[in-house]
Amino acid sequence: MSTSDWLKLVSIPFFTGAIGWLINWTGLIMLFNPVRFHGFRIPGLQELSTLLPRKLQEVPGIMQGGIGWQGIVPARAAKMGSISVDKAIAKLGTPAEFYRQLEPDEIAEHIVSLFRAEVPAIVDRTMRREQPGLWQNLPPRAKQAVYGRVREQLPGIVRQITDEIGEYIDQLLDPKLMVIDHFQRNPALVNRIFRDVGKKELRLMVNFGFLFGFLFGIPVAVLVHFVHQWWLLPVLGVIVGWVTNLLGMWVIFEPVDVRRFGPFKLHGLFLRRQDEVADVYAGIIADDVVTLENIGNFLLEGPRGDRTRQMLEEAMGPAIDRAAGPARAAVRVAVGAREYDSIRESVAQEAAGYTMTPFRDPEFSRRQSDKIRKLFAARTRELPSRDFVEMLRAASKGGEWMLYLYGAVMGMAGGFIHLAIFGV
Repeated sequence: MSTSDWLKLVSIPFFTGAIGWLINWTGLIMLFNPVRFHGFRIPGLQELSTLLPRKLQEVPGIMQGGIGWQGIVPARAAKMGSISVDKAIAKLGTPAEFYRQLEPDEIAEHIVSLFRAEVPAIVDRTMRREQPGLWQNLPPRAKQAVYGRVREQLPGIVRQITDEIGEYIDQLLDPKLMVIDHFQRNPALVNRIFRDVGKKELRLMVNFGFLFGFLFGIPVAVLVHFVHQWWLLPVLGVIVGWVTNLLGMWVIFEPVDVRRFGPFKLHGLFLRRQDEVADVYAGIIADDVVTLENIGNFLLEGPRGDRTRQMLEEAMGPAIDRAAGPARAAVRVAVGAREYDSIRESVAQEAAGYTMTPFRDPEFSRRQSDKIRKLFAARTRELPSRDFVEMLRAASKGGEWMLYLYGAVMGMAGGFIHLAIFGV
């Protein structure tokens, strides 16, 4: 056999190794980029997409009527949010448990401290709008008395409100809807979770691309030596490209349960770092997803926001009556029962918004996130292996076949390139 023939055969494992590395490296780019869909819409495709095979429906953009590409992970942000809640977050604790971890008494104290200074402005705005003449003619001392009475009522009112939120939190807060909505609006965050939590495994996956490609290249070279067919290398390239990607994902996530073969132990690389990953995952969830700020936004602006506002206003209403004190009956007569009720309702509505201020205070939210982080980290370490791995793999599992197909196409292309360089 000539030197050129030996060079051709020896080069095959190195060539398949390089192609394997390139497949996995570019595969990661496809996995995460672009964050938003890039492509164009085709009229009628969205309606037709429901009739397509399920695998085609999983291609990013198809179900929205578009042809183009979006990273597999950000395209499945909503799915990851749903599975993350079902497999992990929901098992870490109920909404009531989260709320207790946030120490409602501390929230109440923060509300009161912020609210006290706003009392005169709230009362002034309401009275000028509802009864400008009466309020203007009221002596300053009387106005101060009203302010003082409202302030006196604050600790009791706020404590009642935080207690009621805790009592009805399971009805007011839906963690699944909150997480899905947050992931959909922030697909880059899903990328960050996947990358930060699986940083080591993703790097290994790229390196395994070269290792597996090189090892598979050895039997390929043997077959090419004995079977002199031009099409053999591209066809074997398809198999090598597909299997290289498949094995790369397998060694990271499988086997889920530890399997022992004598002194050897097989266990998914990602699963071996459960304790370490738990801290990383908990930090991201506590700082960016299940935050006090996001909880507050959901309570007021989410699908059950009307129920939250109603509850707050109902709690604030009696405070106005108590602030009027013994003069309440006289005030009702002076301004009229309907007008008095209007003032009472207006003050309650405006004041209700202020009671949620701590939930929307980023600095206060950051301080409280430490409590959430500790809870999440502790519970994540306790998760069964299957739920733990599904927590991360949810973002890619449905689209992994696209990476394998991409590997197969790249493997075939590598075969043709080798033929072009070294000949048949």
